[in-house]
Amino acid sequence: MSSIRDLSQNANAWPFVEAREVLKRIKNTAPEKGYVLFETGYGPSGLPHIGTFGEVARTSMVRHAFHQLSDVPTKLFAFSDDMDGLRKVPTNLPNQEMLAEHLNLPLTQIPDPFGTHESFGHHNNARLQAFLDSFGFEYEFKSSTEEYKSGAFNDALMQVLTCYEEIMAIMLPTLGEERRKTYSPFLPVCPKTGHVLQAPVIERNAEAGTIVFEYEDGSTGEVPVTDGHCKLQWKADWAMRWHALGVDYEMSGKDLIDSVKQSGRICRALGSPPPAGFSYELFLDDQGEKISKSRGNGLAVEEWLRYAPPESLSLFMYQKPKTAKRLFFDVIPKAVDEYLSFVESFPDQDLDKQIANPAWHIHSGNPPHEVAHMSFNILLNLASVCHSEDKTVLWHFISRYRPGVSPDNAPILDQLVGYAINYYQDFVRPSKEYRKPSDDERLALEDLVAGLEGLGEQASAENIQSIVYEIGKRDVFPDLRAWFKALYEILLGQSQGPRMGSFIALYGVDESIALIRRALAGDDLSA
Repeated sequence: MSSIRDLSQNANAWPFVEAREVLKRIKNTAPEKGYVLFETGYGPSGLPHIGTFGEVARTSMVRHAFHQLSDVPTKLFAFSDDMDGLRKVPTNLPNQEMLAEHLNLPLTQIPDPFGTHESFGHHNNARLQAFLDSFGFEYEFKSSTEEYKSGAFNDALMQVLTCYEEIMAIMLPTLGEERRKTYSPFLPVCPKTGHVLQAPVIERNAEAGTIVFEYEDGSTGEVPVTDGHCKLQWKADWAMRWHALGVDYEMSGKDLIDSVKQSGRICRALGSPPPAGFSYELFLDDQGEKISKSRGNGLAVEEWLRYAPPESLSLFMYQKPKTAKRLFFDVIPKAVDEYLSFVESFPDQDLDKQIANPAWHIHSGNPPHEVAHMSFNILLNLASVCHSEDKTVLWHFISRYRPGVSPDNAPILDQLVGYAINYYQDFVRPSKEYRKPSDDERLALEDLVAGLEGLGEQASAENIQSIVYEIGKRDVFPDLRAWFKALYEILLGQSQGPRMGSFIALYGVDESIALIRRALAGDDLSA
């Protein structure tokens, strides 16, 4: 029987493909530092968002796949570029005027607009770590400010100074004419104001480890390039970090393809190979525009977690990472139901199919097992008909539909009930639009009542569905789709809905008959 290590050598799941590239990079041998280093980067000028989570989640999947291929130890650094100067104020933050007064200061030197942490950078770093911790990621947090000021980067910064001309030769052809006149890989931190300056460097002293730069008024200043007195421009900074830390793998968004190439060339100039990695496609909002942390469009992690389990978000990140995907509230129910399907199918699969199952990658090889007693979508529709904010109301119907199932022995289902109520209250209920039945539809609904009355309360979902189909075929509807659409719009106040047989079995035959009769009587079903 083949082992996971044997099967992972040729597994097609993308984390294994990436892990094999890392193994190839280190030539199947532990690096001198003693471990393989995976890295993710975070720019804390805006609040953490789902794209940040996605990068850590996907990198963690590659790291876990690597562990199946090799016994070489690994680490994951979540690196925050918190020494960057704030160039503009994100529009989704409080205290805009205060932040505007502190432009060009490092993020860790700007007061926290939320008033909870030592600085704006510290606040956003705490937010980043809190949600990474909530998902159980194994990582080490690294702060750019701390690494620069502690001297951890000093040797690499001196190497940048030594290779200054070679780095300039890489970068200048990529810049516009005006930018070329003032560009330098070093951004001095002004001794007077603390600002991170984009100032021309007019002299370098590699032996002393200093640069001389020009202020806007024409005067000059001299600072060391070490110990946090300078910050590198971000492409040079990225390369320096790869070189200094020995990064073996880092993925990035498709919008950074050219930057990866330029940083890779700089990394080689410093004497190190650039890391392996791939470019993932960007997330789009419901308008098809790129999600931006400064604009605050798209979903926040906290918002997704109000409506769905974290594993469903991990699944969204796992699927097709090189395909652009719209990331907004409407994708949540589908992601939840797909996750449930993968978890339910896992135990009955052969090992080669298991390591291709997204649930294996989401749960680091050990998915939970619980039969998916019902879909998230049908729970949404149950919450919709019950108009309930109380989980016990929904459980009344669930326990009758699935005897023996309870919140205690079906914890995943119990969580889904709570998520379904939240999603219904926030998204489904506000958009409901019930309509009255036409004369022809009234006749069909009366036929449906008669059919259901003949079945009895214990009727199966299949028997109920047969009755629904029979009426849709024999009455006045052009096709079954029109009949189901009528049922959804009249009874549920929406244009799409569940498989009616399953829904009526869950809600109850008697309750469904009462619901139809209320619609026929012209009652307000939204109440």
